[in-house]
Amino acid sequence: MPNEYFMINKSNPLKGSIRVSTSKNAVLPILAASLLTDQMVVLEDMPDISDVKAMCSILQLLGSDIRVYLNKLIIVTNKIEKWEVPSNLADKLRASSLIMGSLLARCGACKITYPGGCNIGNRPIDIHLNAFKALGADIIYGKEGIQISCGKLKGTEIKFPYPSVGATENTIMAASLAKGITIIRNAATEPEIIDLCNFLNSMGACIKGAGSKTIIIKGATKLYATQYKPIPDRIEAGTYMLAAAITGGDVKLFNVKYEHLFSLEQTLCEAGAKIVYFKNGIRVIGPQKINPINVVSKPYPGYPTDLQAQMTVLASIANGTSTVTETVFDNRFNYTKELGKMGAQIRVNNPNAYITGVKELHCAQLSATDLRAGAAMVLAGLKAEGTTIIDNIHYIDRGYENFENKLSSLGANIMRLH
Repeated sequence: MPNEYFMINKSNPLKGSIRVSTSKNAVLPILAASLLTDQMVVLEDMPDISDVKAMCSILQLLGSDIRVYLNKLIIVTNKIEKWEVPSNLADKLRASSLIMGSLLARCGACKITYPGGCNIGNRPIDIHLNAFKALGADIIYGKEGIQISCGKLKGTEIKFPYPSVGATENTIMAASLAKGITIIRNAATEPEIIDLCNFLNSMGACIKGAGSKTIIIKGATKLYATQYKPIPDRIEAGTYMLAAAITGGDVKLFNVKYEHLFSLEQTLCEAGAKIVYFKNGIRVIGPQKINPINVVSKPYPGYPTDLQAQMTVLASIANGTSTVTETVFDNRFNYTKELGKMGAQIRVNNPNAYITGVKELHCAQLSATDLRAGAAMVLAGLKAEGTTIIDNIHYIDRGYENFENKLSSLGANIMRLH
């Protein structure tokens, strides 16, 4: 509920173990891609987060029959009943734009309002739309949204000006049922792209090169039923790794693909943390003294922008001055004003934030400004003296499953109230 909030008291070093949930950023495009078949799709180990619920609401509006069995999601879309997503649903999440590629491929039309989500800067979908045009679609821009139509999409060669994750995903979905071969150059290489391609290939698609800058899609005539388990959430794992480092804790994380976390591991080690890998998991031992760090967010395999705010919290209690540079989103330092209420010394001169570490943070009443910033404020609250209140936690619920319960199991002093 919108009026819920977190009450956090300074916590002892976090200790114990937790299981990382399935990736939000992998599940959302996979849900959109389920529209590409009229047969049954079974997705395993679904995270209980509001973004997944919102995407399922969109699919149901379009004609999908969705049922939940234990932690499996069973989806059957015999027929696309509608090809328009109303603003009250599209406004809830940025990933609503991901249904465009599937709808175009499956029924030749799509109308969508301009997507919502977190306010972290300018995130145009021009790259998506230009790719659709290259595949043969016609696009009409209106005040209330975008209308796209096409006959049979035809494969072509597309080069992105920037390796956009969403545009890569949308183009892959559209091309998976197009006639002929589509080649995407300067494609995004994130693990979630690989996961989407593995899912589509399990349905009978023919996609090669996922994870590289060049992806080749040979259009299929039909896609079929599948059962699939998406990858673990590397951003959730990274958030808990940083929580362990910030509190000087000792935390084991299970259900982790550690090869997805190399850039974070490198930075945490520079800060003084100790990282130990084990089968399907990772252990983080926080430093007694935090060294200053220098981080530049970049597309994968660079440092993730979705872990930038959490790293800034670590830098705010480091022994020295750190620099965090944001190269992906132009408005992602909004949260620094909230951290300033806690005594953090942060000076922003875009695209850089200069952070002078302080001996301690103090409690404050804060408002989450977006999903990852909200998580960062929670981590700051775990370290701050006194009782911190964080509202607007509906942002946090978009991407973290049982966030306060998982933290509590590690010894964090956090409660959800309303």
